[in-house]
Amino acid sequence: MSRADRVRDALPDRLAALVSTVRFGQFVSVGAVGAVFDLTTLVVLTELFGVPAAVANAVSIETAILVMFVVNERWTFAEHGDSGLRSVGRRLVRSHVVRAGGSTLQYVLFVAVFYNVAVEFSVAGVDLWLVVVKGGAIGVAMLVNYVFESLFTWRVHEE
Repeated sequence: MSRADRVRDALPDRLAALVSTVRFGQFVSVGAVGAVFDLTTLVVLTELFGVPAAVANAVSIETAILVMFVVNERWTFAEHGDSGLRSVGRRLVRSHVVRAGGSTLQYVLFVAVFYNVAVEFSVAGVDLWLVVVKGGAIGVAMLVNYVFESLFTWRVHEE
């Protein structure tokens, strides 16, 4: 019996369903795609269009949520849930509700650190402190989102 199997057997069903290295790897991969969209949107809005970082951060989070939902729907959780438009729409709404926690956490961490910890870190005129803080906030939120998306959006424990 593998280590993952032993851990899974020792946990309640809802938590055991989270111990899927393949699904977690897919989720992290999708998160990396989302992070690219998130960071790109943030940098483009702040650096090219002069949008305040707090506003650009909210827009970049929503952009990433939509991109990640589509990829998760088609790949990470493709075998979960009905494929009808109404079912997909319900999962999209549930995903937004579930991700509200991770998104709020990400937003609060970003704003708290970016505006309260002054670090000069620019390359070619681009504020990389913006990217460093955003990356850290994304990482923390990703773990929260994995748990709640798995259990409530795609209900992996009902396999």
